Amino acid sequence: MARSNGGRRRPGAARETSVRAAGNAAAPGGAASVDDASRPRLWQDLELRPLPDPTPARPLFEFAAVPWPDPSVVTFGWGAAPAAGGALLAAVLAERAGRAVLLHGPLITSHAEPLALAAELLGAALAHAGALGADTAFARPQGLDRVWIRFGFIPVPESALPAAFAGREGVGLYGWRGGSALWSFRDGDARITA
Repeated sequence: MARSNGGRRRPGAARETSVRAAGNAAAPGGAASVDDASRPRLWQDLELRPLPDPTPARPLFEFAAVPWPDPSVVTFGWGAAPAAGGALLAAVLAERAGRAVLLHGPLITSHAEPLALAAELLGAALAHAGALGADTAFARPQGLDRVWIRFGFIPVPESALPAAFAGREGVGLYGWRGGSALWSFRDGDARITA
């Protein structure tokens, strides 16, 4: 006869993890629609919102001395500004090639918890990308290794970039695959076609 353990976990059994705690590593498309994924949200004293025009983020790129992406290829962006109003304190921009996105940022000018803010922006950007049908994301490290690793990004070779993203400035590359997708770098499968 089977016995119930009263809701306790068996020793050695897998723990349940929340999507939030795992950094949304299960899939970027947890949102039902682009409208849901691009809904502004509050975090601490900041409003995180989509950027319909990437231009307001340019001072952040200049401040961080990071190459400014061509605004005509930016598919979407997210920014964080004081909820009471004011200039952007942080932003992440994304360009898309097929089912892949290349993230520019997150870049943060100042905040009491910059890594936590970077993680919030990255979560919003991955949800937005997933709602648009992307299942692969790439980013330059920019000193945010802890944030990338938390979200399930791994170091990948430059050959993993789609042709549309190849040949860009920057050293190092992180890649992320949603769902149960696996990376394979054998026999030239690394390049993702747009």
